[in-house]
Amino acid sequence: MNTPFDHRQIRRAFSRSASSYDAAAALQHEVEKRLLESLDYLGERAPQVALDVGSGPAHAAAAMRKRWPRAQVVALDMALPMLREAKKHAGWWKPFARVCADARALPFADGSVDVLFSNLCLQWVEDLPAVFAGFRRVLKPGGLLLCSTFGPETLIELRDAFAQADATPHVSRFPPIAQFGDALLMSGFRDPVVDRDRFTLTYDDLPALMRELRAMGATNALQSRRHTLTGRSRFAAASAAYEAFRRDDGKLPSTWEVIYAHAWAPPPGAPIRGQGEEVASVPISAIPIRRRE
Repeated sequence: MNTPFDHRQIRRAFSRSASSYDAAAALQHEVEKRLLESLDYLGERAPQVALDVGSGPAHAAAAMRKRWPRAQVVALDMALPMLREAKKHAGWWKPFARVCADARALPFADGSVDVLFSNLCLQWVEDLPAVFAGFRRVLKPGGLLLCSTFGPETLIELRDAFAQADATPHVSRFPPIAQFGDALLMSGFRDPVVDRDRFTLTYDDLPALMRELRAMGATNALQSRRHTLTGRSRFAAASAAYEAFRRDDGKLPSTWEVIYAHAWAPPPGAPIRGQGEEVASVPISAIPIRRRE
């Protein structure tokens, strides 16, 4: 299958970054905290099974285990070293299971999960409707999906700077909010709501930004990437191009657009929108969108 992403590279990058991820991923932790607040949509319902997909060090799995001590909580990640880090958060008093698997092929039975939580994992997926269909498959009817991903404004300064220095892409193109919401509808989810945040992080220079990206595993995983090291001349040209964005306070900005969504698994037998025909479709304009800057 021809895909834009090299999933072996993604696994390698996150495996290498397992020990440095927590210290570098301040933004990821903030987004995770905001997404965890959406668990309140369950009200007084206590799930039997909660799944954290793309768990990384599994802080969210640990939080859900603390919130629901009687629930079975599972942390799933494609990078085994990340799950070894996750073990540190799975104390003997509130343990959770750890499964090494791909979000694109969940190894769980149909209708076995009450809550599926996925924080900043889906930007590495090329076929969102297919992955959401897999999420829907494992969720019980009425189960809650909470997920987040990066939007197209993410790292826009870095993308523009490298585009002036190199014809080979260095930054992924992330799906816009409308495409994300439409993928939920195509997969049959009910009552989706999507939110958007825009964060700006700052750095002293381009090497500082690149070091942080490597530390959190967010390296270039495009199939079309340059498979040799970026030469000094190209990096110097990108650094010079990035200088155009330097702010009055002397810092270089880095934009991160985050899309959040929550939706509910439909009753058994509910249709999915098929290719070329509309089955139980809803226009994207009908999806509530809250924008926060």
